[in-house]
Amino acid sequence: MPKLSPTMEEGQISRWLKKEGDKVAMGEPLAEIDTDKATMEMQALANGVLRKILVNEGQAAPLGELIAIIGEANEDIAALLSEAPATAPAQKEEAPKAAEPAPAPAEQPTPQAQAAAAGAAVNGRQTAPAAAASSGRLIVSPLAARMAAESGLDLRLVQGSGPGGRIIKKDIEAALSEPKAEPSAQRYPRAVEPARFQAAPVAAASAYRDEPATQIRQTIAKRLVTSLGPVPHFFLTTDIEMDRAAEMRRGINALDPDLKISINDIVIKVAAAALIQHPEVNASFQEKFVRYYEHADIGVAVAIEDGLITPVVRAADQKSLSQIAAEVRELAERARSKRLKPEEYTGATFSISNLGMFGIDEFTAVINPPEGAILAVGAMTPKPVVRDNEIIVRQIMRVTMSCDHRVIDGATGAKFLQTFKKILENPLYLVV
Repeated sequence: MPKLSPTMEEGQISRWLKKEGDKVAMGEPLAEIDTDKATMEMQALANGVLRKILVNEGQAAPLGELIAIIGEANEDIAALLSEAPATAPAQKEEAPKAAEPAPAPAEQPTPQAQAAAAGAAVNGRQTAPAAAASSGRLIVSPLAARMAAESGLDLRLVQGSGPGGRIIKKDIEAALSEPKAEPSAQRYPRAVEPARFQAAPVAAASAYRDEPATQIRQTIAKRLVTSLGPVPHFFLTTDIEMDRAAEMRRGINALDPDLKISINDIVIKVAAAALIQHPEVNASFQEKFVRYYEHADIGVAVAIEDGLITPVVRAADQKSLSQIAAEVRELAERARSKRLKPEEYTGATFSISNLGMFGIDEFTAVINPPEGAILAVGAMTPKPVVRDNEIIVRQIMRVTMSCDHRVIDGATGAKFLQTFKKILENPLYLVV
């Protein structure tokens, strides 16, 4: 298992691009690996034949562990097989109870995964589907389980087509496309109404299923415990009138609809401009010194299926609104498809998390170490304000900055927010 990102400690096989017996060339893509932040291609390190796959799709392995063997077609690989770990990573946890869907390693099975599910083992390795199938448990991929839960589909009525009878995505799609013979509410027996004065039976504890935490979710968990506890946070909140910024956005997009400038793009540009004016905020604590950055590399929080990732807009202070808008759209799209390169989601100097599109008025965000601050942006909503002793309606957006007190003092953070507020309320400052 190679190291494919700076923070990677283990990798999960997302998809083998070659099958056993295929010829491979040095540098040729061999597999797709889910790292802590993205899906990366692993390249072959030698010419030859892919003789044996030791870690199947959906299984994880720590850095340096043997996951496959490339050799000559007739080469003796017995010695290498003897070095392979005896237990597959996917089987380190006990399977769920018999009535519960057990997580399966992969969504799209390959021929070698099918062979393993049928009972083949490599040096003591046996895939989870085969073991689960032999015990009569339901075998369901995490994606299929989620789809079934969202649609109210009874998994006991679905015939799995994956290895060992595993239920996969296409089985759920096929079941949902079939005409329903009865309403979904009748799939389960209706509880018998108790007679008058008869005590109702005590409900049993809820059934559950365990899904292996993704590499991204594990990394989020590890990083957050090194943030809110060890990093001394304090929070600054201010309200910003957004009418002029909103009008500027409408005017720009009216001139060229292809630009598709968003309020968040303007927030990124203004934050970058304010950071250059306040270099004390564009900084990070490095144990024995404080590091100050020349440019504003803005991390933009993007929600993806497995968690959260922050693609970085490099030198946002030197880019136009149109450049920022195009770059954010492109980075967000590749983040959701797990195609970001490590250098595209690491090394931000300041981050922005915007939940305004979800109707959230105000929240606090957790700093992503070693950055010194993160800005939480709420929804832009019409609110009454007092101007010249009169009540008028303005578009108000509330922002909260989380600061690392080891780097940023209260007055320092407040001055930054004053500048941020001044520019956002008067966006013409961006052109002077």
